[in-house]
Amino acid sequence: MVTSATESLTCELMDVVRLFEGASALGISHTFAVRGEEFYNRFIIDGEEFAFTDWERYAGETEKKSLVKRFAKLGLYKLLAKRYKKTLPWGSLTGIRPTRLAYQNLEKKGEFEEFFRTLGVSEENIALTKRVIAGQRGIYEKNPDNCDLFVSLPFCPTKCVYCSFITAPIAATHGYMPAYLSALEKELAAAAGQIKRLRSVYIGGGTPFVLSPEELERVFRAVAPLRQNGCEYTVEAGRPDTFCAEKLDLCQKYGVTRLCINAQSFSDRTLEAIGRKHTGEDVVRAFGMARPYEFDLNCDLIAGLTGESLEEFCASVDRAVELSPENITVHTLCLKKGARLKEETESLFEGGMSEMIAYSRKKLTAAGYEPYYLYRQKYMAGSHENVGWTKAGKACVYNVDVMEETCDNLAVGANAISKKIFSAEGRIERVGSPKDIPTYLAKVDKLLAEKEKIGFGETLC
Repeated sequence: MVTSATESLTCELMDVVRLFEGASALGISHTFAVRGEEFYNRFIIDGEEFAFTDWERYAGETEKKSLVKRFAKLGLYKLLAKRYKKTLPWGSLTGIRPTRLAYQNLEKKGEFEEFFRTLGVSEENIALTKRVIAGQRGIYEKNPDNCDLFVSLPFCPTKCVYCSFITAPIAATHGYMPAYLSALEKELAAAAGQIKRLRSVYIGGGTPFVLSPEELERVFRAVAPLRQNGCEYTVEAGRPDTFCAEKLDLCQKYGVTRLCINAQSFSDRTLEAIGRKHTGEDVVRAFGMARPYEFDLNCDLIAGLTGESLEEFCASVDRAVELSPENITVHTLCLKKGARLKEETESLFEGGMSEMIAYSRKKLTAAGYEPYYLYRQKYMAGSHENVGWTKAGKACVYNVDVMEETCDNLAVGANAISKKIFSAEGRIERVGSPKDIPTYLAKVDKLLAEKEKIGFGETLC
């Protein structure tokens, strides 16, 4: 349990506590003071007192608040690392976008490595961050006219134990489909006046391929007028048990350039444990069906899935490399609000995660892949990260834009979050759609008005 004299810091400090197994049982209190350029933090842990003093110049109240948070978290991280005789790969960093911090320091100081070292980030992850930034060259761009489009299709054959995206399988939600597609068409029609320069389109889920060909074509037709520039176009096809030639033909007809096949694992035992109704060989067959269409392909894997051994995970990485998709994304299992796994599990801890991540980095590098985006989430096993790997010249524009928050993201559908980026002011305005489909359907007109209010719309674009 953590208490801080400043309530806003309590949650930040709890994020650090959750990084260490057993630390949530400690009684921790915190106070701080700022005197000029001096930042003083005092912790009492189970009756024992500790104090830290750090110095740094700052310009304005916003930067001061950022430093208060940073030094408080760093102080607690040092104490817990010493207490549990354990350092973590990202040190005291708990935010989801390490590369954004790196870019900020590059712009201010011309380097970020020393800053990351002060936060306890490992040399391996400093090197990884440098590789990611290098992998984004030619894609990373700050242009106020840029916008990405996300279309949410939150329907799946079944719900995996780690998933928080949908409330029920397709059998329970398909009755909403006609109204849902009409709502999407309404939002996409309005998008014609909300987008200046379209960078990419991403149709995600859920599992978009769970829709029938006729339903899927309604979505493609609604997107088509917005995508006149031939920009990158991704569809998260998802699971192999939803594949058919007719859906692949539709993707080709409407100009899709990139297809995601979300294997997660090639182990049949693991797939059954997480709630999948297909086998590893079904995934291989899906790749075989998609290859003749010449889409760029992405394969998702998750390290740390239920009961999966190091050997099983490594075998999945090997199998993915053999299939040779243009992109391979390696996720770390995390606890997500709304997922059955989070309801059943309080925390995820290291296990063999470090070895899994290390193997994937070594194997993918040797196979000619380079990391091009990374992000982190709260409650990740072993405090690791998710990394997208790419063959040369095949990096996904949408993933870079979204993770670095360099341009607007217009999102339509349930559980979608639109973001308007105001780079010059250092702020982001958001409009979030309800996750629950009936609530979303009732709120579509209000969502359109809210998007226009934050800057999406004909008069403001």
